[in-house]
Amino acid sequence: MVLTPAQKIAWLRLIRTENVGPVTFRQLLNRFGSAEAALEALPNLVKNVGKTPRITSRTAAEDEIAGLAKYGARLVTTADPDYPPLLRHIAGAPPLLAMIGGENLDWQRTVGIVGARNASAAGLKMTRLLAQDLGERGYTIVSGLARGIDTGAHKASLQTGTVAALAGGLDKIYPDENIPLAHDIIDNGGALLTEMPLGWEPRARDFPRRNRLVSGISLGIVVVEAAKRSGSLITARLALEQNRDVFAVPGSPLDPRAEGGNALIQQGARLITGANDIVETLSVADPASAGLFDREWEPDNGIGEPLDQSLPSPDDLTRLRSALSTTPVEVDELVQQSNLAAGTVQMLLLELDLSGQLEWSSGQLVALRP
Repeated sequence: MVLTPAQKIAWLRLIRTENVGPVTFRQLLNRFGSAEAALEALPNLVKNVGKTPRITSRTAAEDEIAGLAKYGARLVTTADPDYPPLLRHIAGAPPLLAMIGGENLDWQRTVGIVGARNASAAGLKMTRLLAQDLGERGYTIVSGLARGIDTGAHKASLQTGTVAALAGGLDKIYPDENIPLAHDIIDNGGALLTEMPLGWEPRARDFPRRNRLVSGISLGIVVVEAAKRSGSLITARLALEQNRDVFAVPGSPLDPRAEGGNALIQQGARLITGANDIVETLSVADPASAGLFDREWEPDNGIGEPLDQSLPSPDDLTRLRSALSTTPVEVDELVQQSNLAAGTVQMLLLELDLSGQLEWSSGQLVALRP
């Protein structure tokens, strides 16, 4: 069921509200049944734990949608048929994406290619060969529009289909030198997408979020060149968490740009020397057979069954605060230590999260902000 225009505006208002990320968004939908109901409940929900987060106005949401239309872009929700299908099933999938193009791409047969910004000539050649060969076999190439390997992957797959995931708004292409490439991607039937609003200048913290889109859209991730501490290795780690295949091109131990890829191979990534190695591994005929759709985060139309909306007591909040610290801990451990019902703990964590007092880390660990 596709959302009505009013429901889509409510979704946009909710996800643009202060301290509401994809996970919190879903928790609010599950608790209140709809984005409209969640927006109405927010002021009372956090009154006992902190200040009410700034709620995006209806006018601001309407202006954002109108602004996207001026760029030839559209707002795509998890309830829409053109939402990237593989991305829908990752934990914490963005409920909305701003997207240009991509109407005729094959979103089921996708391979991400990432690597060093200061790529070598050999690395760029390998990227070109992989992207061209995979494209000719019907795969859509996904990357992050960064310098180096990302740029090479997009350029080599312009004619066969490529997707660029962005860290900033659609009107804030980074780096500037790739603005012409972004236009070429759209002109050739590819797609640009982001979860950030128009006007958003990408910050350092936004690039890992962008990386999870690259891996989430893809059946597998190929690392061509990467230093030991690099964004490409973050993408590879996210791909593993999302149950995606990870491939790496081996390189000389004397080249720092090969350290990351070689380390991935030592840790179990598939060593590849060509596109055949990738095609043989990917289960493209039935992605579900690879476990990609075995997720708690299932697609829906945003109109769930509201849960018990009664607010926990101040005593409950005190008990949970006593169990929390700046050290990340599993939610189950909080339930045990606080001696509160699991549903009560989830409600309190939601309220503390909305007031900006919590930090979530991978593995669904939670801690107080220092």
